[in-house]
Amino acid sequence: MPRLDVPIRTGRRLKGLAALLLTGSAMLLAGCGQENPANAGEAPASKEATLARPVQVTTVSFRPRQTQKSFVGVVRARREIDLAFRVGGKVVQRLVEVGDRIEPGTVVARLDKEDLKLELESAKAEMQAATANLAQTTTEDTRYRALTAKGAASNADLDRKSLAKEEAVGRLERAKRSLELAENRLSYADLVTDAAGVVVATSAEPGQVVASGQTIVRVARLDEKEALVSLPETALADARTADAVVTLWADPGRRIPAHLRELSPQADVTSRTYPARFSLEGADGTVALGMTATVTLRPKDQQQVARLPLSALIDRGHGPQVFVVDAATHAIVAHPVEIAAYTGDEVLLSGGVAPGDAVVILGVQTLLPGQKVRTVQAPAVTEVAERLPSVETRRAQAPAAGTSVAEQRP
Repeated sequence: MPRLDVPIRTGRRLKGLAALLLTGSAMLLAGCGQENPANAGEAPASKEATLARPVQVTTVSFRPRQTQKSFVGVVRARREIDLAFRVGGKVVQRLVEVGDRIEPGTVVARLDKEDLKLELESAKAEMQAATANLAQTTTEDTRYRALTAKGAASNADLDRKSLAKEEAVGRLERAKRSLELAENRLSYADLVTDAAGVVVATSAEPGQVVASGQTIVRVARLDEKEALVSLPETALADARTADAVVTLWADPGRRIPAHLRELSPQADVTSRTYPARFSLEGADGTVALGMTATVTLRPKDQQQVARLPLSALIDRGHGPQVFVVDAATHAIVAHPVEIAAYTGDEVLLSGGVAPGDAVVILGVQTLLPGQKVRTVQAPAVTEVAERLPSVETRRAQAPAAGTSVAEQRP
């Protein structure tokens, strides 16, 4: 016989292990042949629970088809006026600063008036000369008419005197207009505002020579205020039809009704958004220019729909249906549904289900009406987000750049 090179101690251990296995097998067979009296009454319930198929369900809730949208903007004045002198000259005084409130008739800046006064004096002198010339030509015209009637003067001389008189009349009229213009130009040396507002910018300093029409002060009128926001192209239709409400970051509890006044027909080249202006209704002095505002668009007459995953929908030749779990019998019932619209991964139902119904959302193709099921509630989006690791956690758990595979192993 061949000799086994096995130590004596190892052989004894193998014999003991074999005996232990035989003893355990005998006890297991004995236990399978006997019924535990304590669990005898629970056998049918356990069998029924085992046969019931687990399904994932979600609870139906009706919500508006289009949710409200919010956009952040800034409060602006509807009208911002650039005040400028109507004549050129040297600025000798600026009477306002940024942030000053002004009333109609307030002088905001002044020009040097010396040159304008000289122009006015020249116009007055021209006026006097034109008046004297008219008086002279009128006297000569009267004299020559009398001489012509007596035959002492020719008709040609009378015509010349009459034309000279008419020229003098025109010269006097031109002198009057020049005098009025000179007086107006002198009054233009004082830059006066014609509306109440607040100074938002200044563009000239005393001593600076400015041209006619150059901006000196920018004034924002306070009679009408609006919120300026930038809208994406997907919100243009809502902006035209939805109800708008504005809330201020400085006063979150206050809601100001608003309406769309202006929507740009062209998108901004850089941001590819459309500037929109919403007029604030009843904005008082507490609504300051430059405040951060949130414009909320609420669609009118929204349809109430139930949002379900596309996997919950089934059609076996009788129209679209969903399986609803009966709370009393735990059996599924097929409900015909009315579809309002489809989205990328959802179906919007306008009828066929009621709020609170438990609808099966997974594996509906393998289910039959009346089948017993065990429900497993689908996790909400917030719960899934809480289970997923955050970005910071994933970054902390990720290996550092440049670490080799060998270094990453424990």
